[in-house]
Amino acid sequence: MIISKMFKFFLNIFFLYFLNFAHTFAFEDFDKWLKNFQVEAVNYGISEKVVNEIMSEARFLPKVIEYDRYQPEFYEDTFTYIKKRSSNRKIKEGKKLYTKEKNIIETIEKDFQVEKEFEVEKELLLALMGIETNFGKYLGKMDIISSLATLSYDKRRSEFFTEELLILLKLVDKNIINKKILYGSWAGAFGNFQFMPRTIKNYAIDYNNNKTIELKNIEDSFASAANYLKTIGWKKNQPCFFKIELKNNIPKKYLNSSAKEIKNKKKVKFLKKYIKNVNDLNIEGDLIAAIIIPDKDIIPGAETLSPAYLIFENYEKILNWNRSLRFALAVCTLKENFKDEI
Repeated sequence: MIISKMFKFFLNIFFLYFLNFAHTFAFEDFDKWLKNFQVEAVNYGISEKVVNEIMSEARFLPKVIEYDRYQPEFYEDTFTYIKKRSSNRKIKEGKKLYTKEKNIIETIEKDFQVEKEFEVEKELLLALMGIETNFGKYLGKMDIISSLATLSYDKRRSEFFTEELLILLKLVDKNIINKKILYGSWAGAFGNFQFMPRTIKNYAIDYNNNKTIELKNIEDSFASAANYLKTIGWKKNQPCFFKIELKNNIPKKYLNSSAKEIKNKKKVKFLKKYIKNVNDLNIEGDLIAAIIIPDKDIIPGAETLSPAYLIFENYEKILNWNRSLRFALAVCTLKENFKDEI
């Protein structure tokens, strides 16, 4: 017993020492990476002044690596994930924001109605803002520059985050984004709708024409989100998903458990033969759809065929926003919950 306790004690000491050593090594290595990145940023076309001013404050943040490895999308089952993000409390908060900002929100909704089928509904905008930042209440307090630098230095998705960091520096260099307000999520996302730098560059709008894009402001943030959704082709009055019960004879090739790429899309009338509750669903037979089983690769011991969902083109548009099967389900669920409330 004593030997066992002593072994555990020394094992803990060794583990703490190892963590301390690993972090020390990471900090030292990060400094070398930072110097190389600053050279790369100047070569990318960003002014040396901006690079030196901003990157001199960049720090390695171990917490960011921890958050990256332990995201809700990676451990919560679908039922729990959706329930948390489409609750009655969430609907009440959304209604409160809508009542306060009704004129602005409805004006933006109408402005992005190029054709009737491409209108971006206010319910969808509220759902996205509600899930991303709880209607602007949780915008994040992380230093975005340090977050992106840490993830760029990290090997898991270095190329992606290096590009995001370079884009952000370019936006600051062009005075599109104010460098003094660069605080957001651990992943480098910013504002009411948690835009990444690439999304800001491609879709963000100075809606109130004050010569700067303020994504913590209702006008610019709602208009930018609406512009993004309109541009990628969200279609009003088209379904997002239906919850289904699958028959045992469905071939595995029609079951999608990854958000990276939705495969084997077919017309609904083809897939109907694999769905038990098909008669309860009012779906046009010629619509293109696919089947997802979101718990399968995430939750240990999850059933293969349950839960299952029939998803459509609009669902995939939400995947463009955040490539998570559960996130898209939660957004579409909350959007529908708002329909009879506002």
